[in-house]
Amino acid sequence: MADKAFVLIETVVGRSREVVTALKKIDGVKEADIVSGPYDVIAIVEMENINDIGELLTAKIQTTAGIFRAVTCIKIFEG
Repeated sequence: MADKAFVLIETVVGRSREVVTALKKIDGVKEADIVSGPYDVIAIVEMENINDIGELLTAKIQTTAGIFRAVTCIKIFEG
């Protein structure tokens, strides 16, 4: 069973669509959508384990052009 994380992203003004397009090309990103509210984009990440999620976040997601800040919420319970 894969581990899952929800990544709440603030983008640089006017870059949300560009960020979503880039995120959807990254292996492990299952969904990326523009949303309303305090965050501009929410991405769902699934990887084999939490360590792989951490590597993906630091190496690929956080370095994506147009991302200003990202907050990650790891799934801990499936109800």
